[in-house]
Amino acid sequence: MKNILVMGAAGQIGSELVVELRKKYGKENVVASDIRTVIPTEIKDGPYEVLDVLDSVKIAVVIKKHNIDTVYNLVALLSAVGEAKPKLSWDINIGGLVTLLELARELDFALFTPSSIGAFGPETPADNTPQDTIQRPTTIYGVTKVAGELLCDYYHKRFGVDTRGVRYPGIISNVTLPGGGTTDYAVEIYYKAIEEGTFTCNLPAGTFLDMMYMPDAVKAAIDIMEADPSKLKHRNCFNVASMSFDPEMIAAEIKKHIPEFELKYDIDEVRARIADSWPNKMDDSAAREEWGWKPDFDITSMTKDMIEVLGTKLKK
Repeated sequence: MKNILVMGAAGQIGSELVVELRKKYGKENVVASDIRTVIPTEIKDGPYEVLDVLDSVKIAVVIKKHNIDTVYNLVALLSAVGEAKPKLSWDINIGGLVTLLELARELDFALFTPSSIGAFGPETPADNTPQDTIQRPTTIYGVTKVAGELLCDYYHKRFGVDTRGVRYPGIISNVTLPGGGTTDYAVEIYYKAIEEGTFTCNLPAGTFLDMMYMPDAVKAAIDIMEADPSKLKHRNCFNVASMSFDPEMIAAEIKKHIPEFELKYDIDEVRARIADSWPNKMDDSAAREEWGWKPDFDITSMTKDMIEVLGTKLKK
């Protein structure tokens, strides 16, 4: 990677990925882009382009202008939002991906597109979910992710496009708030713990989900694109895992730092059904074997860092 374009750079992953890529490759070599005209503070220190993922003409102009060789496609409507707007979810998640795949075929750049635990469904083995297994999701978000995985595989095999990706679990960040995902509670719980000492969870106790701390999510996105392509047997949509927990476990970790913290419940049946259809924990041995994936954080080290960083941030 020499010249990089990040689509959806104002989102939860994008805003932090841009920062790390600029540290590694130089500010002038990483172009942030989003449909938003207001630029997040975190990514103001380098080039920024206002782009609609469905506007192939303008995207092509930007790619040629900056001599882009790698594109990170982070544009998507997430699970809970997608259920409210299924047609829009399909148009953005799949329409945008097809736009970029066609441009990658024409302009010869590598393309990273993340998938998700949402690509699995109720028939998928919930524990140690295999890399290759049944995928019958029950949400439009999941449907778009499965279709996206297949499209990326197709464009690689049919046209030689350098497509790569990972299946992300829920992602927890101390920088950017989430935007309509089923796993959002695992971010919100830290803010509420520090600000109010209590949190009302919309998923029931015993709901286990794969989760990952943002530094590891960013690391996975960079590492897979830097990997030797000759060693990638799967290439797209590697399972990547870090930790698995339910609301009670994360509350217990928070209480180590905030003993008076109280966890309550008010279940959102839609999100609970979505969560129940997803894996408890994915088997990421393929990613470990093919490109050396290894997370740096577990629930204990993540919670310690979240409390420290947010404690300082929220008291300003």
